[in-house]
Amino acid sequence: MPKSDNQKLKLLYIRDYLERNSDEQHPVGAQELIDMLARHGISCERKAVYSDIRALQDFGIDILNRRGANGGYYIGSRNFELPELKLLIDAVQSSRFLTEKKSRELIAKLCRECNRYDESLMHRDVVIDRRVKSMNETIYYNVDAIQDAISRGVQITFRYFDWGIDGKRKYRDREYKASPYGLCQDNENCYLLAHSPRHAVTSYRVDRMTDIQLTEEKRVPCPELTGPRLVEHANQLFQMYSGERSSVKLRFHRSLTNVVFDRFGRDIMLIPDGEDHFTFVVEVAVSPLFLSWIIGFGEKAQIVYPQGVADQCRALAETAIAQHPAVKMQNAEC
Repeated sequence: MPKSDNQKLKLLYIRDYLERNSDEQHPVGAQELIDMLARHGISCERKAVYSDIRALQDFGIDILNRRGANGGYYIGSRNFELPELKLLIDAVQSSRFLTEKKSRELIAKLCRECNRYDESLMHRDVVIDRRVKSMNETIYYNVDAIQDAISRGVQITFRYFDWGIDGKRKYRDREYKASPYGLCQDNENCYLLAHSPRHAVTSYRVDRMTDIQLTEEKRVPCPELTGPRLVEHANQLFQMYSGERSSVKLRFHRSLTNVVFDRFGRDIMLIPDGEDHFTFVVEVAVSPLFLSWIIGFGEKAQIVYPQGVADQCRALAETAIAQHPAVKMQNAEC
């Protein structure tokens, strides 16, 4: 029997069919594969299917055979196991710097990495929540351009905007130039850590950058963002807000232990202070965001030293109180 042009694609069709339609509970028999190939215009005998399966196994694909009634072939292990895919989908769902459209596109691609039975289950579980998502559809290209600049060790230029109260972009009145050193996520947003001629070490929201262009100029050397110090710098920032770096001693209630480890990592040393509290020392960029974080814990958190940082915290709290004077309620007849 003459072979069709599609014969060269036979192994690919078999592999794709098994990946999309088989698992341990749903093995695929040889006759089902023969019927599938016929739909693609490929004639095949049972012995040839067995030979093709062995060739795919020799190539390294984990194809297993369940013998007996209702037996057949199925994929044993995949590039992504189901728990791994669910973890990646959760990350995409919760990411604020991805737009809703891009989140749905990525989730659809991830779902196609499993068989159709698991895909249908995951589609039922996937919900794009209503938390604020980025409105900048170009963020994917922004990240790609920035990573390219980092790998080449060159500077970039870009435009930067803020959102106006009318919901429209308000571009700042100058072109920005910076030496990119790293990308990181904080508070579910993506930030560029860079050195700029105007601010030295600084950060930019990637979803608020547009028109990114790579230049021929080499990056400005920046020891603060080189090697391990890049991670150290990112850990000292609160939601990427810069501030004067300071070594701060804090006294927290024991109920906040998880909060401290989540924020500063497990390597931080906590020293018991009485039955209900502990102290620790961290180096942070003292910004209004950091001080607000401390104030948010109320009586459970205290700045021990330096006094100047404690004074800043008190001043911030007093300013907030002044902005919210007590409102006198008057009785009104219904």
